Amino acid sequence: QLQVVESGGGLVEPGGSLRLSCAASGLTLPYAAIGWFRQAPGKNREGLACLSLSDSSTVYADSVKGRFTIARDNANAPSTVYLQMNSLRPDDTAVYYCAIERLGLCLSPLMPADFGSWGQGTQVTVFS
Repeated sequence: QLQVVESGGGLVEPGGSLRLSCAASGLTLPYAAIGWFRQAPGKNREGLACLSLSDSSTVYADSVKGRFTIARDNANAPSTVYLQMNSLRPDDTAVYYCAIERLGLCLSPLMPADFGSWGQGTQVTVFS
């Protein structure tokens, strides 16, 4: 059974950083991709970044390009994908989710309908 668990959210001041983790289980590596999304109150779920487990290729939304980095630790935790978030702003406040794309494809723009096995999410709040 495919499953993901997010962690690493919290409170941070503007300009600060956080690293989110997405631990996936039940994957038949390497045929999958893991994507990060977020949803702020009253807004649609937004695709942020995606990493293909077969070749570690990545896709980013323009809104986070240059500030967020998606990566994995191939040596120690190949089924865990991280989202390093730098230069955080108040409008980054949202619940952050990861999910699995079973074909291993990261297609831009990242659409929530292409992903499944959603986690429960982790809250990120940026405030001064």
